[in-house]
Amino acid sequence: MTVNEMIARINELAHKSKAEGLTEEEKAEQQELRQAYIANIKRNLASQLENTIVVNPDGSRYKLQKKNKK
Repeated sequence: MTVNEMIARINELAHKSKAEGLTEEEKAEQQELRQAYIANIKRNLASQLENTIVVNPDGSRYKLQKKNKK
């Protein structure tokens, strides 16, 4: 399923939820789609940050590095 299809289905389920309510299967599907969408966004953001280079005013450059969590 593409991201656009995923978003369309999430929106469809959200509209149905407001209008008439969802069955248990639809609620489960909605939850799965939301989790998959969020995971996709996190993966894309991590990839983008890994390829980001910061340029200082003096012209020096450095790649962003992952910070260690304590």
